Amino acid sequence: MRESYDFSKSVKNPYAKRFKKQITIRIDEETISYFKEMAEDKGIPYQSLINLYLRDCASEHRQLETKWG
Repeated sequence: MRESYDFSKSVKNPYAKRFKKQITIRIDEETISYFKEMAEDKGIPYQSLINLYLRDCASEHRQLETKWG
C-alpha cells in the first residue's frame, strides 16, 4: 500500500445519487422491536429490512389506511 495517493484527477461517481442517504426518523419502540425480531429471523440488519419494506411500499404505490379512534 502506498503512503499517499493522488486524487487530483478523480471524478465524482455519476451514480452517487442512487446510493442510500442517511436521515433521522423517529420510530416508536414497538415498531423497532417488530423489525428487529423479523430481521433476526431473516438474518439481515433491521435497518436494511425497514429499507426493503419501505422500498416495496413505494414501488407498489401502497396507500396507508388510517383509522383514528
